[in-house]
Amino acid sequence: MKLVPSILNANFANLEKEIKTVEMAGIEALHIDVMDGQFVPNITFGPSVVSSIHSITNLSLDIHLMIIQPENYIDQFIEAGANTINVHQESTPHIYRCMQMIKDKGARAGIVLNPGTSIDTIIPILHLVDQILIMTVNPGFGGQTFIDFTLKKIAELSELKKLNGYHYEIEVDGGIIPETALLCKKAGATMFVSGSYIYDANDPRERIAALREVLD
Repeated sequence: MKLVPSILNANFANLEKEIKTVEMAGIEALHIDVMDGQFVPNITFGPSVVSSIHSITNLSLDIHLMIIQPENYIDQFIEAGANTINVHQESTPHIYRCMQMIKDKGARAGIVLNPGTSIDTIIPILHLVDQILIMTVNPGFGGQTFIDFTLKKIAELSELKKLNGYHYEIEVDGGIIPETALLCKKAGATMFVSGSYIYDANDPRERIAALREVLD
């Protein structure tokens, strides 16, 4: 089980300190939400910020592209230091091409599903992806409440993985606290993104420990 803090709720004025805090807690990866103000209402980071983060940490960078036409930016984010690129199925008609572009560049390819998007839309490419990111809230903002019906989607993807011998990890993002993390784990999730729960605390390391207690 892998815990992946999202920096969306970190203090951007002290971002290096915020990253080092979770790094010292034994975290192996960071989740970076890239938003363009079009696919989702918010605007966040570009490749230059990812490059700056890459320069101050050895943590694996798990990039979540919430942008339209992601195929136009994949190369830039990988060159900036991304280890994994997650692309929304809903953001492009060229999702197979996106997955292949990411893998051809030597990064891990992830596909993202919004809460209301059916698993059926990604069945043809499940053999290709390295991870599937299930949004357990609607994308665009941190601090939202977990959507319960996404647990069924996690369980279905876990069963498909077993039946077909697929190798993908199942990542969940949105409203992840100890209680919901445990539910997702039982449904079959293997990676857990948590932002506001970790970074809104006085000591993020205590929140990381609380999550690990239910995940380990």
